[in-house]
Amino acid sequence: MNQLSNRLNSLSPSATLAMSQKSSELKAQGIDVINLSVGEPDFNTPVHIKEAAKKAIDENYSRYSPVAGYPALRAAIAEKLRKENGLEYSINQISCANGAKQSVCNTILALVNPGDEVIVPAPYWVSYPEMVKLAEGVPVTVSAGIGQDFKITPAQLEEAITPKTKALILCSPSNPTGSVYDGEELAALAEVLLRHPDVMVIADEIYEHINYVGRHYSIAQVPGMKERTVIVNGVSKAYAMTGWRIGFIAGPEWVVKACNKLQGQYTSGPCSVSQKAAEAAYTGTQEPVEEMRKAFERRRDLIVRLSREVPGWEVNVPQGAFYLFPKCSAYFGKRFGDRVINTSDDLAMYLLEEGHVACVGGTSFGAPECIRLSYATSDENIVEAIRRIKDALARLK
Repeated sequence: MNQLSNRLNSLSPSATLAMSQKSSELKAQGIDVINLSVGEPDFNTPVHIKEAAKKAIDENYSRYSPVAGYPALRAAIAEKLRKENGLEYSINQISCANGAKQSVCNTILALVNPGDEVIVPAPYWVSYPEMVKLAEGVPVTVSAGIGQDFKITPAQLEEAITPKTKALILCSPSNPTGSVYDGEELAALAEVLLRHPDVMVIADEIYEHINYVGRHYSIAQVPGMKERTVIVNGVSKAYAMTGWRIGFIAGPEWVVKACNKLQGQYTSGPCSVSQKAAEAAYTGTQEPVEEMRKAFERRRDLIVRLSREVPGWEVNVPQGAFYLFPKCSAYFGKRFGDRVINTSDDLAMYLLEEGHVACVGGTSFGAPECIRLSYATSDENIVEAIRRIKDALARLK
């Protein structure tokens, strides 16, 4: 008997978490697996942030916080947005949640009615369309292939907008592609959006500080867009704090109030100790952020160079985040014994089971011709992983 709700039955499981689980199972059997499926920095949280958390425990930050987070943390975020992004927000326009993931979902649930359309550029992070479905909305996919560096054009955006369009989800730097929209590209998209005043933008900027182009641009910086944009960000990626679970939104107060109302009913405020750690992340030295960024850039250069030597792969140069998203469809139709590779998901499973490298097929990212590799791992692991991948692919006939 299946008595689960239609809402839950309509959701797909997370492909990234599923592949990570499969990788862990093989490791538990004693198999040496190199995991390129996981979307988190391999660095430890900087020492001064951990010290702030210890201090918070000693000072008894052990009780419920305000639903939106401590005022001191929201003030630190407001100062970060002012200093780094040139954007002015009051603390009432900021709400903290249990990671940027909840921040995105809060915003979607606060904005989307049944039947509303949400434009989701593809390749997309696996959870975006599922969150839209959770809100009983309709995800509208706009595909951008490797030929356009995985970035949608203003013409594509214009064509996708209908009277039912409620929002656009924009992720830059992107998971899964690492693509980054520059200021001119965002201004061109904004030009389209300004002709459609009812369309909101959810700007997922969680990879803001992991970029290799010199500076980050937010669509909220484009004149006329700040009051229609909800910025989503957090400490997970920039500060190697994935497990601390602190994300935030910054946007129009009416949206933030709605998200607080929603969050007040199903999680309340995020972890009190993590909030004090996040406050230290934003107010303390930013040197560790730059050190990690440099390491990711070096790894980016390494994995791009090595992956371009893989026969049949098409590889672009990601400008941010820590993912490579090669086009691998040249291997579709090939086989290893009785095993036939029909999709990138088949290829990912083959590389895991035969090459002992975990990556994620592109189907759940809206790009079935590609495969996602995370280079948030050591240089040695990257070199060995690409060697194993080349050997495994060479066995396909």
